[in-house]
Amino acid sequence: MSVPYETAYEPPESPEPASPEEHLERLLSRALNSFDLPDEAIRHLERSLAYDSSLHSAHHSAGMHRETYRHTWLLADGRAMTLWELVHNTGHGSAAQYELYLDEEEAGVATARLPLPPDTPAGDLSVVLQAPASEPRHTYVPDDSADHARRLLRRAENPAGDDRPGEDFARLLRSAFAHQITQAFGRSGISGETRLGFSLYEHAFLLFDGSEVSLWEVEHTATSDGRHMCEVYTSEHAARAAMARRARAFPATRAR
Repeated sequence: MSVPYETAYEPPESPEPASPEEHLERLLSRALNSFDLPDEAIRHLERSLAYDSSLHSAHHSAGMHRETYRHTWLLADGRAMTLWELVHNTGHGSAAQYELYLDEEEAGVATARLPLPPDTPAGDLSVVLQAPASEPRHTYVPDDSADHARRLLRRAENPAGDDRPGEDFARLLRSAFAHQITQAFGRSGISGETRLGFSLYEHAFLLFDGSEVSLWEVEHTATSDGRHMCEVYTSEHAARAAMARRARAFPATRAR
């Protein structure tokens, strides 16, 4: 009979690896068929930036168990690579055996050979890392990027609205692990006796799932006291529109 995901078999606990490379070493060291994996694939995985795993499917019956795990690494070039791990105790002595496959179909073929009923999905369990639709648009630097995003959002002074990042955006950016800052616009001018300045920066973030998200920061001095003000928007269009509004309203702002 099948068992729900919450009660699926868990391999014996061991100290949690601290890096993507250590996760890879652990999987390769216990897999019976690790020598079948292409050397090129291993070299790519050894240079990975992040790692995540999830239970893909499971089955328990008559003292036997079988689980399929999906292990995914985010590579240095922004692509994702997945290994499918088959864990079962259908061999001699009922000891846990581990097998690794590059392809989900190959893992399925290996599963079909086991003396167990057909595959039982573990549910709609999403893997965090997925291959992006295209190559990254930016050259990212791995850093404390989630904290950078948090500080950027915290210093934004523009009112809440459709164009200002909300809580959903903030939660999404918690998975950022690399970012790049690019100045998209910079201008200063004289208005009366006051120097009026605008700068626009794109803060591009690379997330663990391989996707890219940008925040657009406007820094300006179009304030009543001439101080610098920071505003953050979800799109370049919204940021540039905000700069135009501030510039038009600046004479009235100074008059107050």
